[in-house]
This record gives sequence, structure tokens and C-alpha cells, in this order.
Amino acid sequence: MIKRRGTRAVRVGNIIIGGGAPVSIQEMTSTRTEDVKETVAQIKSLKRAGCELVRVAVPNKEAAKALKEIKSNIDIPLIADIHFDYRLAIMAAESGVDKLRINPGNIGGREKVAEVAKAAKKYEIPIRIGVNSGSIQKEIYEKYGGATPEAMVESALFEIELLEDFGFKDIVVSLKSSDVKTTVKAYQLLADKVDYPFHIGITEAGYGRAGTVKSVVGIGILLFHGLGDTVRVSLTSRNPVFSIKVARSILTELGY
Repeated sequence: MIKRRGTRAVRVGNIIIGGGAPVSIQEMTSTRTEDVKETVAQIKSLKRAGCELVRVAVPNKEAAKALKEIKSNIDIPLIADIHFDYRLAIMAAESGVDKLRINPGNIGGREKVAEVAKAAKKYEIPIRIGVNSGSIQKEIYEKYGGATPEAMVESALFEIELLEDFGFKDIVVSLKSSDVKTTVKAYQLLADKVDYPFHIGITEAGYGRAGTVKSVVGIGILLFHGLGDTVRVSLTSRNPVFSIKVARSILTELGY
């Protein structure tokens, strides 16, 4: 029997992440979010393949404005992926998304993070702090001489504390590298420091067989040690349905 790490529960729409709930499968659309018709069609195909939560990129105001219509045409939780512009996160929250994915370190400073936390509280949606090897704060990166597991963990703790300072604790955390050993070590180090649920995966795993192997090994190790609450297989593909099948196979083989 795999003993899962105990975490607090976070609700994302009709899905519970952590708190002993089943490990859920996520995927990200490969369409332009502004193209509502194509995005909704892909989300529906992902759901048919077994996707339980879906994330869309929100790089601009046009994409943010499309979220409300997308949300009204699907029946699985919708996650908005935000980088750099805190205003897009607020627009996404107002549009009815079920979760925000941000990196507080690149959202524009403490005051702007406070505004995002305020909006998330108002609309009762959680925030996933997404740390990856390319988004570590410059000072932390230089301190550790690179994107080491320790650097990723310190970056995550900084961002967690930033949200906690504003009274926000409805948090999911991810620590992703394209290197399997770095990713696994980072999650292992953070597991003893916080009780927030983990979103796991190997970022930018790559194409085809090589990307699949890298994802299976990294995600499999983490799940075997009970360190995952929701999972995404990040393969480079125009059709993300295959990633869902890989994720389902990993969970099945490990008895999840």
C-alpha cells in the first residue's frame, strides 16, 4: 500500500485536491484561448479522454475576456494560467474560473500579489503557486548557483509566505523541472515543510517516447512515495489527449 502524504483539502470547482481525495488528472489546452469554439471543442475531447481539470493560457486581455464564455460551455473545472500581469488574474477570477495558476515572483510585486489574493478570496477560488526551474527569483538562483532543488524550494516558500501574509491559504504548489532528479528532490524537500497539496509533473518533458519516459519515471517516483495530489503529463504535442492516457496509465499501474 502506498502511504500518501497528508495535506489540507483544496476545492477546485467540483474536484477536491489533497485531503485524501483521489489523485486528479489535469491537462492544458493547445489552442488559442481567444478561439472559444476550438478551445471548448478541445476541452470536451480532453474530458472524454479522462481529464478532470483543464488549464488554459491567459496571455492577454482577449484571452481573459474569452474565459466566461468558455466556462459556460464546459462542465469540468477551468484553471487560468497567468504570467506577469496581475490584472489578467483579476479578470480571470471575475470571469468565473475555478482556480488561478500564478508565479507570485513574476506577477509584479507585493502589492499586485495582494490584489490577486484579494480577488481569489472574493470569488472563493484557490491559487496554484507554480515554481519551475526557469522562474526562480534571481537572488535565490544566484545564492544556490542555479536551479537546484533547494533553490526551487526556497522560491516556493517565499511565494507561499507572500500569499499567507495576505491571509490566503487556499493554495496548491508545484515544483517542476525538466530534469527528473531535480523535480523529485524538490518535492521531497518541500513535503516536510508545508501541508499544501502538490500538483506534480515534469515540465517541458518533450516529444514522443523520450518525453513519455521522462514523465512516467518522474511522476511514478513521486506517486510511489505518496507525493502527488493532482497530476499533469506535459508532453509537447498539438493533441494533448495522449497525455491524459499516459497519466491514467501511471495512476492505474500504481493502484491509484
